[in-house]
Amino acid sequence: MRRLITKVGILAAVAMLALTQPAAAKQADGTAHRAAAESEAYFEFDYPPLPERVVFKLTDPARIQEARDILSGTQADRTHVLGRIVKRPVPYNPGWDFHLDPASISFFQVAIEVCDARPQYVEDHLDEVGGAFLPGAIWCPWGSRLLREVPAP
Repeated sequence: MRRLITKVGILAAVAMLALTQPAAAKQADGTAHRAAAESEAYFEFDYPPLPERVVFKLTDPARIQEARDILSGTQADRTHVLGRIVKRPVPYNPGWDFHLDPASISFFQVAIEVCDARPQYVEDHLDEVGGAFLPGAIWCPWGSRLLREVPAP
């Protein structure tokens, strides 16, 4: 009788574990999804006086905070966008056949001339990016002005 009770107890414990594991896995997935969403942010900049706008994604929490500080006026010195061009369109940057690598993005106050270009010029000469035009595919539009944080696509 004791052996039967022990087996029933073990089977009940295994059944309970099996029933609770999917819920725990769902909860962990939801938590991971929320954490991923909180570790991504999208921002838009322009290149005055032109109406061209570019959207970029940030994944580094420190850079996300820096962009938010620029928008709030807390950071007023390094306000221009710099990053490495990826020659591939992404849904969050409509209208352009390129985007900035999120891991490469930073903000600057002054940069060298060889990395400056307006967005449409980059688009028009995308096949030349990484050579004599924007060496290393580094783009630092001097006139870039961070406009706003945009919703995730």
